[in-house]
Amino acid sequence: MADSLLNFLALREPADTDARSQRLTNEAVAAIGRHEPLSILDLGTGTASNVRYLAGRLPVPQRWLIVDRDPDLLAEARAQMSSWGASRGYDVSARGDELVIRGKGMDCRIETSCQDLGRLEDPGVFAGRHLVTASALLDLVSERWLQHLAARCCDVGAVVLFALTYDGRSHCSPEEPEDDEIRELLNSHQRASDKGFGPAAGPEAVEHVSRAFAAVGYRVRREATNWLLPSDKREFQTELIEGWARAALEIAPHRAGKVASWLSRRLGHVEAGRSVLTVCHEDVAAWLPSAASHDSRA
Repeated sequence: MADSLLNFLALREPADTDARSQRLTNEAVAAIGRHEPLSILDLGTGTASNVRYLAGRLPVPQRWLIVDRDPDLLAEARAQMSSWGASRGYDVSARGDELVIRGKGMDCRIETSCQDLGRLEDPGVFAGRHLVTASALLDLVSERWLQHLAARCCDVGAVVLFALTYDGRSHCSPEEPEDDEIRELLNSHQRASDKGFGPAAGPEAVEHVSRAFAAVGYRVRREATNWLLPSDKREFQTELIEGWARAALEIAPHRAGKVASWLSRRLGHVEAGRSVLTVCHEDVAAWLPSAASHDSRA
């Protein structure tokens, strides 16, 4: 696991928190109903930023299964959740493979699972889950994978909440003539990628997930959750812009001169404190019509 990835994930977490839809989170919670404990599956968990966002917004007690294919990221997720709990005055302990975080208004157990979710072959991952969630994942997976995901969630009647799916739009201020071209190259790069889930849905992911869940009977809600990055977010802006340039070069190496010129000017705006970036995402929540009527104290 590269330090650069950890740094990027740390930089984006505050922007994610600011952007996310509280309304859709509340609607998902209402649709889940009352379960004791509440069983939650977090897919592609990374460093568990999604858990940190939701743990204080969901009913307790909570039992989390967090899944990622990178064992180092899962170890980091466990460490960061432990620090997160301790910083809030909760009691943090380990019980076998579980991390337990308890305190006033908090009762959270977290189990990690290192596995490749490329084919969603393990039915035990979904069994008994009341909520299936993910953050910044769906634009990396394929349309077919999303259809399988919808079927798995429907089988167990889970409510779903998917945060911060990139929708292919962004805006840079001040504008540069190549901004649209670089963005289209980035989008093409994303569509051409395969992270083990099949060809990535990329900017069309929100449309694909909405159709997939509607097709199996879910009520689907969407809301824009855009990053609005002011000029003082220099480090994060730099990471984003340099990442966009790398993606553009990979998909169009013959445009290296143009990309380099654009990159230099964009970074100049950042350094001068005049750069403002908007990166567009959507949150999606969905539930079966009968979901809110379920009441379990298993």
